[in-house]
Formats: sequence, C-alpha cells, structure tokens
Amino acid sequence: MNDLDKENRYLKAKERVAAEKKFYTSLMSYFVFILFLAGINYYTDKLNYPWFLWAAFGWGIGLVFQAIKVFGYGTFFSTSWEERKIKEYMNEDKKNDLWK
Repeated sequence: MNDLDKENRYLKAKERVAAEKKFYTSLMSYFVFILFLAGINYYTDKLNYPWFLWAAFGWGIGLVFQAIKVFGYGTFFSTSWEERKIKEYMNEDKKNDLWK
C-alpha cells in the first residue's frame, strides 16, 4: 500500500470519527434539552399535558436519521454485529469460568 492510499484511509477515518463525535454531541444535547423542557412542562402546566414529548419525538426522528447516516442502516443488527456479540459473551463466560 502506498502513502497516498494510507493518507486517503486516514482522512476517511478522520471524517467518520468527526461524524460520530457530532452524533454523540447531538445525542447528549437532545437528552439535556428534553429534560429541560420536561422540567418546564412539569412546573408550568397545571393541566398535566406532556407537550415536551412533541419536541422529543420530532428531534428524535432527526437523531434516528443522523444515526443511520453515520453508522449505516444494518450496523446495529447485522451478522457482523451478531458475531461480535457472540464472541463477547463467550469471552465473558471464559473469564467467569477462570474465577470459579
């Protein structure tokens, strides 16, 4: 592999890390802001109408699309995910057996 290929792979990886960082920042902002809205809703609405859920739902849809864009559609439950989880659980069992 030549230096140009390595540099291209590095730049792609860097872009992906930046996209993931942006997603996780958006996710944290979502939780903080929705909790803030829920607090306002709780303390100001005497009719107990949970209007903050509309904002949570709308923003949540946007986060789902952002996650699909960043991680891909099949990332969460693909066969490679299943294989990784199986290996992870097998390793956990192996570690637990060592301590018994």
